[in-house]
Amino acid sequence: MQTRPRSPQPPGDPRWVAMFYQSSSASWRVGAQAPHRAPVLYAVGEMAQALRARGDEVTVDLWGPDNGAWQRVEASAAATEATVPTAQQAPSGAREPSKLAERMHDRRHQVLMAGLSKAGLYDLTPDDETAVRTLVDTLDETTVRRVAHWLSAAGSA
Repeated sequence: MQTRPRSPQPPGDPRWVAMFYQSSSASWRVGAQAPHRAPVLYAVGEMAQALRARGDEVTVDLWGPDNGAWQRVEASAAATEATVPTAQQAPSGAREPSKLAERMHDRRHQVLMAGLSKAGLYDLTPDDETAVRTLVDTLDETTVRRVAHWLSAAGSA
């Protein structure tokens, strides 16, 4: 059984940091960092998905603040929290979405609804609601924000 290499403590003041191991160079690099845990876990999930899609093995350590000092968070717990199920990965009803996945879904919905409001579309029909849900379920946050920006720009023109 091969043991997983341990990541070094990140530089600087304690904050939430995801360290990714690059087997090609046998080194660790900072993959994501933020003052709060949720954005780092979201980034870990997105990066892990991209690395797996390329066929790379994902090795990540999560570090966080603990009373002003660094603390390594259990890797399996961080990976479980960072896993965001997609429509292709989990059949419907297979399990409840994680709190992070639910928050990110709600955020995408809120961003899209704000864009529609700025475009002057307030009274949505049931078909419109279905279309919004479909977009929120299938698009990533960056794309939803771009669509909302287009709607906002169209509404202000």
